[in-house]
Amino acid sequence: MEISFEEFQKLDFRVGKIIEANQISGSRNLIRMIVDFGTEKRQAVAGLLQWYKPEELAGRKCAFLLNLQRRKLMGIESQCMILAAEDEKGNVIVLQPERDIAEGSKIH
Repeated sequence: MEISFEEFQKLDFRVGKIIEANQISGSRNLIRMIVDFGTEKRQAVAGLLQWYKPEELAGRKCAFLLNLQRRKLMGIESQCMILAAEDEKGNVIVLQPERDIAEGSKIH
């Protein structure tokens, strides 16, 4: 399915710095992250525990989608979504900028 360029422009992709990451109590795979986008901080919840320890994510700058509809996972609201890639073997990596750039930088 193709989307128009106008539809793509509605997506708010930004670089965020993960300033805090913790395993969600009672969950086998969910990590709660507090992410700094420069002008605001948001909470993200992602099923990354199989591939990352929370302390490995803290301090990293990653790509996020900010204007996805919010949803609750294990009772905790996810206010943005971290972008990740998965290969055919099920390996997952989070997407990171190749060089340092300011938190909140728009991804086009």
